[in-house]
Amino acid sequence: MPESREIAPVDLLVFGPHPDDIEIGIGGTVARHVDRGAPVGLCDLTAGEMGSNGTVEERLAEAEAARAVLGASWRVNLCWPDRAIGGPDQVRSAVALIRRARPRTIAIPYWTDRHPDHVASSQVLSEAAFSSGLRRFEPSQPAWKPARVCYYFINDSAPPSFVVDVSEVYERKRRALACYASQFRPPESDAVHTRLTSPRFLQLIESRDAQFGALSGVAFAEGFVVRDPIVLPDLFLEPARS
Repeated sequence: MPESREIAPVDLLVFGPHPDDIEIGIGGTVARHVDRGAPVGLCDLTAGEMGSNGTVEERLAEAEAARAVLGASWRVNLCWPDRAIGGPDQVRSAVALIRRARPRTIAIPYWTDRHPDHVASSQVLSEAAFSSGLRRFEPSQPAWKPARVCYYFINDSAPPSFVVDVSEVYERKRRALACYASQFRPPESDAVHTRLTSPRFLQLIESRDAQFGALSGVAFAEGFVVRDPIVLPDLFLEPARS
């Protein structure tokens, strides 16, 4: 991560293993928080250099274009090696960013997924979120403990702890995903056909979001898992009668 990049404090910090993972799993939630006035920072762990389609330069440009669509305050790339996520150096790298950004909440990939990088990043980032709050861990930086760690889905899903209604911003999620032409619509002349290049992959994303929405009575929703109990003031869904 270039030191010259300004990392302003944010309310929500979202990590993704590769450029496009954030948009797949949590793009609507990012847009909704931005619209509510909450500053959001995005961090890609790798440049996706092992991907079958697209160059590093293309993927970084696509990620920045998607950031602009969603309205996040900033986006950085930690330049971890693609397909080699793991180890204490990467934990320290993520801790340094968390402490600079000082988020109220961080969102990281769910710990079960078909892609090994997503699973590995969940482990590294879970450790980083914990270690960031320890004042004796890398004590040259002030400790910072996010109030909440939320896990979001990329390829797979599980029963969520809660969902976020993203119906009003869903077109923004579609536009952000459309920024990744190298992954979803590569030129036929040199494209490698992958799971992502099939139109059914984007259909799969929308069907998952539509299912979470249908289960909760809205058009589209993104699901999240948290490890700690969620505290509610009461058992009512609606405000008290006046």
